[in-house]
Amino acid sequence: MSEHNHEHHVSSVKQLWSVGTALFILTILTVVVSNLGLPAPFDIISALIIAFGKAYLVAAFFMGLYWDNKFNTLLLIGAFVFFIIMVTITMLDTMFRNDVVPSF
Repeated sequence: MSEHNHEHHVSSVKQLWSVGTALFILTILTVVVSNLGLPAPFDIISALIIAFGKAYLVAAFFMGLYWDNKFNTLLLIGAFVFFIIMVTITMLDTMFRNDVVPSF
């Protein structure tokens, strides 16, 4: 059996409020950007950048990855990369497939 030598980090209230406020501001920024009427590729790109920023804040501070072993962060990034690859392959498949029901 191996010893479990892991210390838990306790975040301060000020830090949690700071991260929560940043998430709230990024949510408002998402709404503002969606109402700007940006052209097609830029609206999706800006929304994804804001979403990745929010996901980073949640994973780093609320999930504790900021203080955890960096290998766990690497595993999370690997899972996201694998997810993006699988979604891309699925989207490529649906873009070049004939319609199953022609009326759709």
